[in-house]
Amino acid sequence: MRFRAFAAQNMAMTTSQNDGQLQQKEAVEDDQALSRSDSGEDSLDGLMRPRCPLTPSLSPRKRTTSQSKTEPPLLRTNKRTIYTAGRPPWYNVTGTTFKEAFVIGLCGGSASGKTTVANKIIEALDVPWVVLLSMDSFYKVLSKEEQELAARNEYNFDHPDAFDFELVVTVLRKLKKGKSIKVPVYDFTTHNRRKEWKTVYGANVVIFEGILAFANKELLKLLDMKVFVDTDSDIRLVRRLKRDITDRGRDIAGVIKQYNKFVKPAFEQYIEPTVQVADIVVPRGGENFVALDLIVQHVHSQLEKREITVRSALASAHQGQPLPKTLSVMESTPQVRGMHTIIRNKETSRDEFIFYSKRLMRLLIEHALSFLPLKPVSVETPQGTVYEGKRLSGKRITGVSILRAGETMEQALMAVCKDIRLGKILIQTNHDTGEPELHYLRLPKDLSEDYVILMDSTVSTGAAALMAVRVLLDHDVQEHKIFLLSLLMAEMGVHSVAYAFPKVRIITTAVDKNVNDEFHIIPGIGNFGDRYFGTDAPSDWYESDDGMDY
Repeated sequence: MRFRAFAAQNMAMTTSQNDGQLQQKEAVEDDQALSRSDSGEDSLDGLMRPRCPLTPSLSPRKRTTSQSKTEPPLLRTNKRTIYTAGRPPWYNVTGTTFKEAFVIGLCGGSASGKTTVANKIIEALDVPWVVLLSMDSFYKVLSKEEQELAARNEYNFDHPDAFDFELVVTVLRKLKKGKSIKVPVYDFTTHNRRKEWKTVYGANVVIFEGILAFANKELLKLLDMKVFVDTDSDIRLVRRLKRDITDRGRDIAGVIKQYNKFVKPAFEQYIEPTVQVADIVVPRGGENFVALDLIVQHVHSQLEKREITVRSALASAHQGQPLPKTLSVMESTPQVRGMHTIIRNKETSRDEFIFYSKRLMRLLIEHALSFLPLKPVSVETPQGTVYEGKRLSGKRITGVSILRAGETMEQALMAVCKDIRLGKILIQTNHDTGEPELHYLRLPKDLSEDYVILMDSTVSTGAAALMAVRVLLDHDVQEHKIFLLSLLMAEMGVHSVAYAFPKVRIITTAVDKNVNDEFHIIPGIGNFGDRYFGTDAPSDWYESDDGMDY
């Protein structure tokens, strides 16, 4: 589909700014390293008035680095953080990524208003988990000679050779497939990439914008919709003059020199011809409400086609099958049986429930650690003799809890594993669809070589555990290095996780056979989170339906 959205007349449109749109404004920052204006006040008069010359020391640049970022939609109050929109499943019951992110490519000349268009699309979409990715993050690192040219306005930043297209394609391809990616942060003052890269994960929609967004064939294959922002060259020049003089401390002569020598020829040779591959051409940028409305309608229709259900499929699968070999159930000793009797009893006081739950957690953690691979090691004792022992055969162990009930197991893990790193994942049920949704995650860096202890109090259908494991895999954790720990599991949940991820080790203190129509474990333990924390019912705003699972 290729069409041009030209508005013959100026149209006054009123858009309702609901809570979801407000959250999108908070969640997605302007990911463009350049500050641009789309108002009708662009004029050379203001720039040419006599004034003190602006120098880098007197007018420091407002933003000196590229930025690419995403955050889950949330509202903050004085007392709590409320997660208001989650990411629905992006995988099927086999754990395989099924729903790729929808990628919108925004192309146009320098200062054409691409970022404004991107932000207005995000506002109108009202879709959680949107990533805005700037091409400015992918400038190549300049050599010393190239840096000297850049200082004299003699380096062509608008040429295709200035960008690392190989890295762009690699990053966008992984992000489209739902993987966690790292985006470079480009420092325009030093023309180098900063040491710290930004981690981006969890996109339903990706908006990729840049002057040469359509200039690479492999890159074009990743774009589901291609939008060209068409703005008059005089307006773009005025905006560029304002930006470079005010924000970057450059003089008018240098800006015009660079524009005539590099920017204008590059636009005519590399950027303007790519309008032919665009699906939509948007004149006047962010003020063209007709074009923006067409874009939003199309994206919504495409997202609806990609909706999938997981929970109901899990409930009807794997019935009557033997328990998998990857499952390890602690021996039901009289001690373990006695503690289960106490915590399953509805008359048990909260203090006793917490005390005996903690005892079981400690035993479960110790049992789980026995499955970690060990290597032989020799140490010298104080008596001067050699002892042949064992040591972890791996980089390290990291604990990840599924909030909120899984967090109760962290203390037992920290008591057993010294200086362990911890992460958290918040998953809730969408009460309209019945599907689990990812609302928030905070994971330690560089998990790819770690053994990860994934903790939840109970597992019923396995939907939450399935999503949590998928998140870890998306962050390059190796499947066989994931240990799922739970105090109590239903057979349905065990089968669901084992079928989707056959290499994940599943460890629990007990397995119950049945799940009722409300997906609660039978005979079960009740809502673990409520009984542990002393709450009447989990809040739909900021806590998962823990203890019941789903």
